Amino acid sequence: MFNTHLMRSFTYQAAFLTISLALLLVGTACRGESFRVATYNLESYLDARSQTRLAKSAESKTKIRESILALGADVLALQEIGSLSALLELRDSLKAAGLDLPHWQLLSGADTNIHLALLSRFPFGASRPHTNESFLLNGRRFHVSRGFAEVDIVVKTNYAFTLIAAHLKSKRALAEADESELRLEEAKILRDKIDARLSRDPDANLVVLGDFNDTKDSASLKAVIGRGKTKLVDTRPAERNGDSSVAGGSPRERRCVTWTHFYDREDSYRRIDFVLLSRGLAREWIPNQTYVLSIAEWGLASDHRPLVAAFEAEDR
Repeated sequence: MFNTHLMRSFTYQAAFLTISLALLLVGTACRGESFRVATYNLESYLDARSQTRLAKSAESKTKIRESILALGADVLALQEIGSLSALLELRDSLKAAGLDLPHWQLLSGADTNIHLALLSRFPFGASRPHTNESFLLNGRRFHVSRGFAEVDIVVKTNYAFTLIAAHLKSKRALAEADESELRLEEAKILRDKIDARLSRDPDANLVVLGDFNDTKDSASLKAVIGRGKTKLVDTRPAERNGDSSVAGGSPRERRCVTWTHFYDREDSYRRIDFVLLSRGLAREWIPNQTYVLSIAEWGLASDHRPLVAAFEAEDR
């Protein structure tokens, strides 16, 4: 009798474990793989001094590595990288610290001092760099200073997304034209690139990110975000500082800390770095894993703070 009960007990336990394992595997399959995309303006990451900018100090580079490692990003859009050697030095130092982002791109636009760059764990399926864009303003021709990086990134066999990275005209005044008008013209060209991608596929997985050098209520940001069915979704990352909510529409929810840049001239903190999504990619967005990094001594690295957004690698 004892042996019979014991055998039944073992049988029930084995069945229970089998069912539990099956449910766990199904749950894991349903959740799918996730990935993270980040943007970070490094404030003149130069390995040698130029006519207008100093080389990045070792102390600043160390803090930048610490910040990037804290994000754990799989794809990283960078602004204000100097030469190719500076980008590769950063990539190699991240690898030595445990973050391997082997795939890279450096864009050379009209600005010969600082550039856009990409680092990625995933391979690039296609690349469409926009480095020679220009426009007329008050009868004079100007070039988009840093260009726009556009790449298709293959996360896995059956999932990919398009990334467009930008660094629009700064608020630094120029004698030739009004800086806000220059920024708006650059934003219009960027929007043309967005429309070109979404006209081919309105449900395309698209992320548009970077340093836009203006706030959300500005004409340039409104131009980039757009309207109607192709309007981009603002992920609005916030600090993980203990607040109960990081995103939403109520006044209380929108009082969370979201600034990304310290503007020394005005002694002000503003949100001018953005991660914007097409409606297709927004379906895979994971809001509670999307944030602006808040760490001690952040200003040693840059006058900007990095943003990261997370996504499920499965079309919804």
